Amino acid sequence: MTDIKSSRLVEALKAIDDGIYIINNSYTIEYMNDAMIKIFGEGVGKQCYEVMNNGNGICSWCKFHEVFDKGETHYGEVYLAHVKKSFSLIELPITNRDGTRSKLSLYRDITKQKEQQARLKSSEEGYKRLFEHAGCGVFISSKQGRFIDVNPAFLKMLGYTNKDNFLAMNIARDLYIKPNDRKKFMDSVEKNGRVVDYEVEWRRRDGHLIQVLVTSHVRYDDNGNVVGYEGIVVDQSQRKIMEDKMKKALDFLDKTIDCSPNAIMAADMKGEVLIWNKGAEEIFGESAKDVIGKKNIRDVYTGDLAKRVMKMIRSSDYGGVGKLKSYPITFKNISGKETEGNLSAAILYDDEGKELASVGIFVDLGERLAMERKLSETRQQLLQSEKLAAMGRLTSQIAHELNNPLFGIMNTLELMKTEISPQNKRRKLLDMSISETVRLADMLKKMLSFSKPDQEKKVNININTVLDEIILLYEKRFRENSVKFEYLFADELPMVYASKDQLRQVFLNMISNAMDAMPDGGNLKITTENHKNKVCIIISDTGIGIKEEHIEKIFDSFFTTKTDSVKGVGLGLSVCYGFIKDHGGDVKVTSKVGEGTTFRICLPVSTVVES
Repeated sequence: MTDIKSSRLVEALKAIDDGIYIINNSYTIEYMNDAMIKIFGEGVGKQCYEVMNNGNGICSWCKFHEVFDKGETHYGEVYLAHVKKSFSLIELPITNRDGTRSKLSLYRDITKQKEQQARLKSSEEGYKRLFEHAGCGVFISSKQGRFIDVNPAFLKMLGYTNKDNFLAMNIARDLYIKPNDRKKFMDSVEKNGRVVDYEVEWRRRDGHLIQVLVTSHVRYDDNGNVVGYEGIVVDQSQRKIMEDKMKKALDFLDKTIDCSPNAIMAADMKGEVLIWNKGAEEIFGESAKDVIGKKNIRDVYTGDLAKRVMKMIRSSDYGGVGKLKSYPITFKNISGKETEGNLSAAILYDDEGKELASVGIFVDLGERLAMERKLSETRQQLLQSEKLAAMGRLTSQIAHELNNPLFGIMNTLELMKTEISPQNKRRKLLDMSISETVRLADMLKKMLSFSKPDQEKKVNININTVLDEIILLYEKRFRENSVKFEYLFADELPMVYASKDQLRQVFLNMISNAMDAMPDGGNLKITTENHKNKVCIIISDTGIGIKEEHIEKIFDSFFTTKTDSVKGVGLGLSVCYGFIKDHGGDVKVTSKVGEGTTFRICLPVSTVVES
């Protein structure tokens, strides 16, 4: 019966999946089950350390003496490198029939369990690092409204340093600006199992409000009941600030475009109108709501103008590829009225250089061009007047010079007449000579009368107004000639009783002379001043100046320093001087070569009350 029991015990040990071996007190292996042999190979009769420690001496983990000498049972873990496995180890004493003692060791393979534990530990450490170092806020909260755990970024976002105090807060009351938003969040996340980018306002520790996006999911217990929520929070305050700034910038840009007095238009590459500001509405007579998305730019440009404009924009000859810097053009509005102006345009490109849209700015120059044409006509008229005035002065000088000898001849003939009798044939010839001389004197009288025609009608005028009109006309020429212009007009300037056209001729002439004196550009300043009973106009330039020896001659007829015969014959300043003197005024000039010239014109204040 004992043998049967022993046989059954051996079979049972062989069937166990854990490795089992038995050694005696001399380290000799007496028994190894199949699981042990499979791992370490057959070792019965060998020294245990030869099998278990790959022949490297007594095993360091072996509790030989504790088991044999003290009869103790020991538990432990060991990793055996030569078989690349980890084992859970039990060493216990066995008392044999003859009273001797053996040691039974049980090696359970826990390699996979150890690997899983290592992976789990690594994963836990990874999640912990992610939790601790994530840039966005990470939280775990209870359904009852308390935070269970939060990461440092979450605390920093809300301005807290003490985590325990933070975890004690009431979420709905202390964090949400509107406590009802907490309920909305809970209803949404529990209904759908999760929420993504739930936008809400929270309160920081310092009381400031922040905009956050919450992405969260539900936490359940083993019975499927909701116990809380976990997720991440992103602070959107900076994004909101940037969005507000961007919105303000876009609103400002929209208002700038819309309020521009010039027509600003934009269209996609198919020609559909995208932008149509108030300036375009006024010039073309059509409202934005009737044009944007409803009309093609080809309907705005008459004929094949749209095609020609696009061709010029794509060319390099009009300001570079993609740009049309300036192009004179005439548009017709919806009522058929023509508007003259200047068109600038450009193509908008995406990051890859693909054409997206075209934008154009049309400047209405109708009034200015009309004024320029009027100015040109006025200048021609003034030039003609100047020529006539010069001719008159020349005629006056000639007539004056001829009068003296003519009257001498007449007196001589009259004396000769007294010495010749009326019956003498020579008397008749003498009478004929006297008659012709009288006729010549009458002709000279008429010439003198022509040289001093009746003066133009004078009225009360405001010098500032006259100068304003002239400056408006000259603005373009100032820019074209690189002349920087400055004016300083006195307030409440008294009226001057004068001929407006003659004063305009004076100012036009002096401004034109100033620009001629600054061929490479410079500064022009016009000032008006009120000096009791006089109104003074000061015109200063930074031109080439006038030589000292020429200062006294510049108002003389036919004197000029201009070598170009086209620009003048020396009559302009002479005429201006005459006009000012006729008005009871005076002109003074100061100049320094290389620094500039200043003309000071003073006219008496009007005492005439017009009805």
